[in-house]
Amino acid sequence: MDYLNYIGLERDKSHHIAEKLNALLANYQVFYLNARGFHWNIKGDKFFELHAKFEELYTDSLVKIDEIAERVLTLGKQPLHSFSDYVEVAQISEHKNVQDEGTAVRIILESFRILLLQERELLVLADEAQDEGTNSLMSDYIREQEKLVWMYAAFLG
Repeated sequence: MDYLNYIGLERDKSHHIAEKLNALLANYQVFYLNARGFHWNIKGDKFFELHAKFEELYTDSLVKIDEIAERVLTLGKQPLHSFSDYVEVAQISEHKNVQDEGTAVRIILESFRILLLQERELLVLADEAQDEGTNSLMSDYIREQEKLVWMYAAFLG
């Protein structure tokens, strides 16, 4: 039983999942910063609507960032916690000075695509490892984000 961690999962599989969660954490940190910047800098006819929506996104991201970091710790690894690590690991690019409504929403949609692909990969890995904690977290994120993708895509027409 030395191959199991304290929560009864195989150490090797848990560490692999934790590494993938750290990559997801990095992407959420960059996503958070982008959404915060869009919230501050957006201009145009839909300012009031998007200003509020971007605030919802970055507020939700903060919750998810904490949940992901705590899950990494639960699995026995250390979460990434420096911006240099986030930028190095993340697939989501940072975006500066975006003021255009359409551009900001397209960036949000592309970011969700990246997050959803990672979350689905984690869902498969967690299922194979019988890691219900990670599985549940990813299922919740996927369900929420698929609806948001539909809504933001509808905004673009």
